[in-house]
Amino acid sequence: MTDMTKPAMIEMKSVHKAFGANQVLRGVDLSIARGSSMVIIGGSGTGKSVMLKSVLGLITQDSGQILVDGKDAGKGHSSRDRDAFLARFGMLFQGAALFDSLPVWQNVAFRLLRGSLKRPKEEAREIAIEKLRRVGLKADVADRLPAELSGGMQKRVGLARAIAAEPEIIFFDEPTTGLDPIMSGVINDLIREIVVEMGATAMTITHDMSSVRAIADNVAMLHGGKIRWTGPVGDMDASGDPYVEQFISGSAEGPIEAVR
Repeated sequence: MTDMTKPAMIEMKSVHKAFGANQVLRGVDLSIARGSSMVIIGGSGTGKSVMLKSVLGLITQDSGQILVDGKDAGKGHSSRDRDAFLARFGMLFQGAALFDSLPVWQNVAFRLLRGSLKRPKEEAREIAIEKLRRVGLKADVADRLPAELSGGMQKRVGLARAIAAEPEIIFFDEPTTGLDPIMSGVINDLIREIVVEMGATAMTITHDMSSVRAIADNVAMLHGGKIRWTGPVGDMDASGDPYVEQFISGSAEGPIEAVR
């Protein structure tokens, strides 16, 4: 279990964000300790993705503060500072989000072939093949196109891309969506192993409770634009929180109204 005395890598303090009349985040307070794995749960449309994009600076909050490693995530960045900031992050997108026209190795090495992280092409290819091996794919996959791969293999390529630049922070957006239960288990185990190996700070958003139990050190429940409960994953089943209890049981009865 994560040592909660570790300093925070990501802090959100009273973060609000609205899109027109739609108040998505209504005072989010959350702290993610360095080297820990936090999983955000909550229904569709509750603002999980908005939280993630706000930390990355892709969305600017209306009020409140977001700190990454003690520094304001959204202010005073030159383009060079912005590149350095984003270089600290890796991201596994929902559906893998690979570039169809690029061979697998160039997908994995995408950030290593351009910008502040640029490496010589042969070195970038070697790193890509090493990361593909780490996620259980053989070197001969490197020159295939994404369309030639199964969904599970594409997800592994996405994971290899997320770790290619040795990021300090990795975001996982619905990492098992579209996968069968066996492949979901494989991806969950890989994510857990890699995060621990790298000592990375991880933030995952998911509906999949098997992912929560496999990946999380700590869990936060987002509903109505606020964090309703947060704590160690081992305390989740006995949280006593009606939102958490309804969500993990999948019950129609409770404070979360089903969208019809």
